[in-house]
Amino acid sequence: MPIEEGFRGQRLVVVPRPQVAEALRRPVTRRLLVTDAGYYPAAADHRMQRPRGAEEAIVIVCASGTGWARVGAGMHRLGAWQALVIPRGVPHEYGADARDPWTIWWAHLAGTDVTELIESLAASTDRPVVPVRAIDRAVALLDEIVTGLERDQSPVRLLGAAGAAWKLLTQINVDRLLPEPGDPLQRAMNYLAERLDGKVKVSELASLVGVSPSHLGTLFRKATGGGVLAHHTALRMARARQLLDATDATITEIAFDVGFDDAFYFSRVFRRHHGMSPSEFRLRYTG
Repeated sequence: MPIEEGFRGQRLVVVPRPQVAEALRRPVTRRLLVTDAGYYPAAADHRMQRPRGAEEAIVIVCASGTGWARVGAGMHRLGAWQALVIPRGVPHEYGADARDPWTIWWAHLAGTDVTELIESLAASTDRPVVPVRAIDRAVALLDEIVTGLERDQSPVRLLGAAGAAWKLLTQINVDRLLPEPGDPLQRAMNYLAERLDGKVKVSELASLVGVSPSHLGTLFRKATGGGVLAHHTALRMARARQLLDATDATITEIAFDVGFDDAFYFSRVFRRHHGMSPSEFRLRYTG
């Protein structure tokens, strides 16, 4: 028989609604608030149905096993290392797989910033399942939320839960945007990081990692906001900052170290990135 809760070893916290209303009027928690959270291990027969949706957005992280979800008009499967993200007010139904019931951590979220945070995950009614690459970190953050709220639902606990929830959502987003180990983007980034002292040709790098130059550029713009050479220059400027901070090397020596034969040109590029010359940077950040 399908059940909504009552699983052996489960943990469940519901913040009283008068306290929710108060928290949504306070700084910080008015932007992001955990209203409910829990943990359902090996939740056989778990099933939840909300024909009118929920008052809050819902994030369910599957740590093991499998489940399913009907969000809007679409049917979706959910497995380990994935999250189900349901925006506020969207009709939905979800449950555990009959043969391999899921173990899930979940939270309901309210506040003015929730919609934007959910949208940053590229989650939508049509695509509510997103990958969770760092499952251990996600589970640790949800455990932190549940543990804190189990103690009490005071303003300080709600504030702590909000911080952990913010970290959870942004961490899932960061992991989604960064390249998978071994994929072309990661290999290209590693190549650039290892060659800060020389120039790189995009066409040669693209050939090395097995994609076209245009596709490589698209991957970099999606992950970094800029192109291949812009990313390489940013890495070189970061190395230059480290040398200015931590060594007594001359500007000419630092320029050469990060692949510039001309110290004057290096200084122009550094100024364009930092709004000051290398010498000004070193003086400003000394001591």
